[in-house]
Amino acid sequence: MPLPDSILLHPIERPKKTSIGIPGSKSITNRALVLAAISEGTTTLKGALWSEDTQVMVECLERLGVDILILPEASDDANRRIRVRGMGGRIRPGGTLQEPLELFVGNAGTAARFILALVCLGQGFYRISGEERMHQRPQQELVAALRALGYLIETGTDRLPAMVQGQGPKPGAACVVSTEESSQFASALWLAAEPGGWNIKMHEEDASNAPYVEMTRSMLQSFPKGKHSDYQIEPDASGGSYFWAIRYLMGASNPEALEYIEIPSWPRTRWQVDTAFPNFWPLPARVSRETDLGDSIMTSIIMAPWAEKPTTFTNLGRLRVQECERVRALHDELTKCGARLEESGNTLVVYPGPLHGAEIHTYNDHRIAMCFAVIASQVGGMVLQNPACVKKTFPNFFQKLGSSAPEGLGMKICDAASGNPLQAGDLIA
Repeated sequence: MPLPDSILLHPIERPKKTSIGIPGSKSITNRALVLAAISEGTTTLKGALWSEDTQVMVECLERLGVDILILPEASDDANRRIRVRGMGGRIRPGGTLQEPLELFVGNAGTAARFILALVCLGQGFYRISGEERMHQRPQQELVAALRALGYLIETGTDRLPAMVQGQGPKPGAACVVSTEESSQFASALWLAAEPGGWNIKMHEEDASNAPYVEMTRSMLQSFPKGKHSDYQIEPDASGGSYFWAIRYLMGASNPEALEYIEIPSWPRTRWQVDTAFPNFWPLPARVSRETDLGDSIMTSIIMAPWAEKPTTFTNLGRLRVQECERVRALHDELTKCGARLEESGNTLVVYPGPLHGAEIHTYNDHRIAMCFAVIASQVGGMVLQNPACVKKTFPNFFQKLGSSAPEGLGMKICDAASGNPLQAGDLIA
């Protein structure tokens, strides 16, 4: 049974000893899929996330001729082993101008940007499109960089949909790319740079502040080169931030929660900027999206009403151009819950104070839904619309909230329309 249109979540009254597993990183999984696809051998990705965003990437790669086999994975219900037979940098030829090879990327930013660069290595015409929100998200810097490399890309607004004429590798071609709006632009170029023969540089002001680009570079260096190789995907730090948040907020009123709620599978590398999230409680006076945290800064924002002093969140501009206008969404939905906030430019100041329940519009944004589920673990009367949007990166998120210990937190979750409790099997997006 799918998740209902809206759910009512009840606070967690008393934690029991539980160990929360976190699915694989979406960012690492989608990069690894591309690297495996352009390699010469067969690579098995272990602990790979199987969610809407990674399924979109797999479907695009399969349309480009990549042989991919999806296998069960014991580490988490949202994970898979994905076996990819590499094509050595070769891409299935596209179609004609009149009938291009169509590639649909949904609202997956990584798929949109990575595929846009990858199809340049093919021959013929490729048309890349997505959902309406994806057509609003920025692509200009990536399109400009690919044009500087010598590729023909037609797009009326420098956004998707886009028509790309693949022309194969262009050894020695060079470009400079900005990551101001998205680091995925540079990552897309770096992933295709070796088979394309490209020389990629970043603007100097961006070069020291692009942790996701550093993730890409680290993966390029560490990715196996053998004919038959395994590659382990580490857990998703952004997804794990919600359970760290619940642990800390419950621990503030019930110190036992700090011992009872364990999150044992935490990333061992520092590839994911959000690996630092557990270090940001108690909250400092200022937290930056640019230098401190990635998407998990949203989790910190919704924790700020429980802080001892006002918290200033800065450099939030990138949040405005993601799955929804996230700064405005956080401001509006937190205000519904009684929070006091001040928004100025790309800065939010959140003041301590009590919250109350509200019906939350999730904007079809997985992170908005998961953030307000954290509040619901502490505050009664919280209703989330469209909870199934978590399928984008964390399809079993609500199952982990609602399952009994020791696998879950035992939160009572009901169908908001009927009031009937939902069982663990009903909580998969």
